[in-house]
Amino acid sequence: MLRKVSVTELLSNKRIESLYGIRQREGCKLVQTIESLVGIPIAIHDYVNATLFDILSGMLWSGSLVEGAQKQIKSDFRMFSQKLVDLCGEPNISDVFPFLAMFDLQRKGNKMKKLVLWFDKIFDQVIEKRLQMKTVENMDFLQVLLQCRDQVDQKKTPLTITHIKALLQDMMLAGTKTSSTTLEWAFAELMQKPHLMKKAQDELDQVVGLDNILEESHLPKLPYINAIVKETLRLHPAAPLLVPRRPSESCVIGGFLVPKGTKILINAWAIQRDPEYWDNPLEFRPERYMDSTNDCDYRGTNFSFIPFGSGRRVCVGVPLAEKMIPYLLAKLLHSFNWKMEEGAKLDMSEAFGLELVKKVPLVVIPISR
Repeated sequence: MLRKVSVTELLSNKRIESLYGIRQREGCKLVQTIESLVGIPIAIHDYVNATLFDILSGMLWSGSLVEGAQKQIKSDFRMFSQKLVDLCGEPNISDVFPFLAMFDLQRKGNKMKKLVLWFDKIFDQVIEKRLQMKTVENMDFLQVLLQCRDQVDQKKTPLTITHIKALLQDMMLAGTKTSSTTLEWAFAELMQKPHLMKKAQDELDQVVGLDNILEESHLPKLPYINAIVKETLRLHPAAPLLVPRRPSESCVIGGFLVPKGTKILINAWAIQRDPEYWDNPLEFRPERYMDSTNDCDYRGTNFSFIPFGSGRRVCVGVPLAEKMIPYLLAKLLHSFNWKMEEGAKLDMSEAFGLELVKKVPLVVIPISR
């Protein structure tokens, strides 16, 4: 039920289009913020992450909080979400020896309980403020969920405040962490190959014009920008191991029997670097998607390119991600030139875990165009 509500009320193409004003507003704010920092080294991930939080919170619970409370929640959420991702990505001896889980030898269970309480506090505040409001101007996602809670048969299809908090948390984590990581990797690759950045900016200048404002409606006319995003997701999928699957029936794959119910982890990172399917797989080359015969899309129809998974359980956020990520990348490339600090070396090493992030955060200097 929650997946169906998410798709129809938040992530349908019609709904996403209707919420473009939020993305446009926050994208312009991001540009204005960075304009005030021209010539100053900045950690690009931090600014993009903050913008994505504002976009998603505007879509999920717009107008529920005063500005001060919203800023505090943004700060808390970023800190706690990073702790959660780090904790989930660390090795856990209980995964190898399940009988040790009851002893919590690494104190992971205790740490996770504290994180759950922190997230509960954040979303309790959001929901409590909404319930106190006498009128709601916009029918946002939180309001839809609260109305569903009041209308459904709780015995047949339970929908509690706990379910709502869990869904909001999932939406915020998936939408902010993965997208900001992807954009940071895109910038890192472009800093390594400045001629590709110049090519993207030339496309933007030709389609949008240097003195005009970039809109989402320009994206279909920006194939090279979209190719950069695809190539970034190929080399640096935010989730290198896709969400675990379990086969409903026993099957044989590559001569190996996979029993029914076996937990399967799909290594998208390795698949998308496989030389059997990709020419020069370790080279960042957006041009590979400019060929009309290339059939890579974000729905996983080509099994060599599956950054969002594939099949019925493909990531529900694909329609939003394929708008937000290219839009913010294009916005930043259209508004600024970028360079590294004097004498700085670009470190492209990866920190493996639940999320594939840069080991060393990217620090760049924006320059007015």
